[in-house]
Amino acid sequence: MKSESENQEESIKLYRTGEHPCSYLPGQQARTLFLDPELHFNRSLYEQLTHLGFRRSGMHLYRPDCESCGACMPTRVRVASFRPKRRFRRVLKANSDLDIRVVPCQYSREHYRLYERYISQRHRNGDMYPPSPDAYRDFLTSRSDLSFIMEFRKDGVLLASAFTDRLVTGLSATYTCFEPEEDARSLGTFAILSQIQYCQSQQLPFLYLGYWVPGSQQMHYKADFQPMELLINRQWRPLGEDLIRSLTD
Repeated sequence: MKSESENQEESIKLYRTGEHPCSYLPGQQARTLFLDPELHFNRSLYEQLTHLGFRRSGMHLYRPDCESCGACMPTRVRVASFRPKRRFRRVLKANSDLDIRVVPCQYSREHYRLYERYISQRHRNGDMYPPSPDAYRDFLTSRSDLSFIMEFRKDGVLLASAFTDRLVTGLSATYTCFEPEEDARSLGTFAILSQIQYCQSQQLPFLYLGYWVPGSQQMHYKADFQPMELLINRQWRPLGEDLIRSLTD
């Protein structure tokens, strides 16, 4: 008798979108490869496709599949060897007064209101604006079997939510939203540092951080979380200074 994962591996279908404007590089056209949206994929298949560069967005698994550009490279942090640099130590200190909890990934009005403020003030020009409860559910809480939320609170007040997927080889940082008025805390960075620490406590080897795009200012921060690996030609390679220079020249 075949297992559920074996059955899924034999029957999966992939689809490719037409060209559309790239979200990361101005003036570029992009294409996306995505898993059959009718397939309710399990964690095993999700894990395998993650190693091939796929990411999850709501009910969908996808990866860039641009005909003439390979700029979007999947990234993961080798957490056992991670040591916070001085800037990260300052962020950890600035947020040492926060309480961190791991809670189930489910809809709550409190979490949605934080997301609503974050999108409305930080991403008003993005494709997630205007926010809505239905879009929030579809994007962030539709696969609660795969995810949890890492909450960050000050005196009981929710300041940030990090939506995180649990894989066999690590955690996948899906999305983080935070209180727009708390700029000085660098809550986005603190959420990544906290996810790295959680990986370390659970003895998980990697934190998957999505795509790094040379030349994209909004993705530049990811290269700071060293040691990091990039998926290039289906092989995970360490991201060192030589590789950075070769990719950005």
